[in-house]
Amino acid sequence: MPADNLAAGPRKRDFRQRAHANPLADQTFDVPRTPAAARWEGRFTAEAWRRGGGVVRFADVGCGFGGLLMALSKTFPETLMVGMELREKVSAYVQERIESHREESGGERHGNATCVRTNAMKALPNYFVRGQLTKMFFLYPDPHFKRANHRRRIISPQLLAEYAYCLGVGGIVYTVTDVAELHEWMVGHLQAHALFERVEQEELERDPVWPLLSTSSEEGKKVERNSGDVHISCWRRVEHGWLNRGAQ
Repeated sequence: MPADNLAAGPRKRDFRQRAHANPLADQTFDVPRTPAAARWEGRFTAEAWRRGGGVVRFADVGCGFGGLLMALSKTFPETLMVGMELREKVSAYVQERIESHREESGGERHGNATCVRTNAMKALPNYFVRGQLTKMFFLYPDPHFKRANHRRRIISPQLLAEYAYCLGVGGIVYTVTDVAELHEWMVGHLQAHALFERVEQEELERDPVWPLLSTSSEEGKKVERNSGDVHISCWRRVEHGWLNRGAQ
């Protein structure tokens, strides 16, 4: 049986839900009061928890049906990671998908990955202490085309301050979209932020994450089938970026 055969796992059609949710609407679900209350340990296998040092390092924000999360889990088996998804049925699907793989493999696969239902736009610092993360992923976020809804976009000056808080110096933010206008919006805000600098293409192509960004997610596969354009930008968390820029 192929390593990623999901015949016995959850069926996506049983977890269908609207493609997007309003992140500014009121939702009812549990959120830890502090990162110490997140109780991560029970979400991973004991071996993965030990190998990962008991600290979650990757966050896939708006993880969708978990394609990237599963690929990252295989590529970085020593790293603990979480997918964060607002939609209830979709987050349930991803967690069942992870647990199905673990059961099929006797706990050998995807023990280092988990998914939580949460609103990252409102609660990210409830899950991570300052400088905890080394990578954050924003793949195919809702473009919120209407100008009145731009405040719902996952990249904004206010949210970048939170991402900078959660990322350690040297950590990377990855953004991927098939919408050129949204790509320009995200690049503009990241470029204007003092604590992020763009990662050069030559360095990106040496990054093990690079081959996963375009088509590992379900949305990415759909874009590829439709011969759509993919826009990628990656940004490093820096320290005292305003000083670095002033010296240039």
